[in-house]
Amino acid sequence: MNINSALNYGVKILSNKLIPNPYLDSEILMSKTINKDRKYLLLNPEMTLAENDLINFQKLIEKRSRGKPLAYLTNKKFFWNSEFIVTKDTLIPRPDTEIIVENILKLTNLKNQLNILDIGVGSGCILLSILKERKNFYGTGIDISKKCINISKINAINLNVFSRLKLYKSNVDKFNLGKYDLIVSNPPYIKKFKLKYLEKDVVKFEPRLALDGGLDGLSEIRNVIKKSSELIKTNGKFILEIGFDQKNKVINLLNKEGFYINSTLKDFAANDRCIVSTKI
Repeated sequence: MNINSALNYGVKILSNKLIPNPYLDSEILMSKTINKDRKYLLLNPEMTLAENDLINFQKLIEKRSRGKPLAYLTNKKFFWNSEFIVTKDTLIPRPDTEIIVENILKLTNLKNQLNILDIGVGSGCILLSILKERKNFYGTGIDISKKCINISKINAINLNVFSRLKLYKSNVDKFNLGKYDLIVSNPPYIKKFKLKYLEKDVVKFEPRLALDGGLDGLSEIRNVIKKSSELIKTNGKFILEIGFDQKNKVINLLNKEGFYINSTLKDFAANDRCIVSTKI
């Protein structure tokens, strides 16, 4: 079978399963299979596939047809200005989370050197994107998952920022190292009973540890806010990602721990997405 016929096969399978973007997904999975870019596929549609490549491509299509996210099939996801390695142990970076990076870069535009803590570092996408843009900043990332720490380390090495990074496997409650100019966190904030209503590719495949915010969706947020109030310097900035309906409750929690609210940022769907505050 040639490339074109295989792609058509993939498109048909994915379309029948109502997978969004079946053409693009098929091309990306073919590119991964034969280790060529999409331009190569367009220029060589009649090239005959090796039998092993065809089998591997069909396996990838079958997994995608069952809803497995493309990022977990290719083990990579583009975020901000870089490509990040992701695995089933890390949350897939979202475009909406880029708002956090954008805002931190604005806030720190005139800063020469800062010490940043990322609570729940995951793949490292937030912290490493900032370190790549700000050559004099230093970062510390913590995560309860050792596998996430390992992925962050690989991504940091790939982005040439590892020399300015420290990583710790730690529960936020037990972390007591250092004082920070800026703290950022994208904690789990989905209410436990709402997890089953998420899109199937999220609830079936992404790590529950990174999604489950407890009965009211605020259990991890409470811990993060409380600990951040201890770890942050006076006048330090705290940027926290939240659920679309959590703004007022989270603002109350922040106020109780001595944070002044600077602003609330909205995502691409005009939902409240993160809160910027200052320790007073």
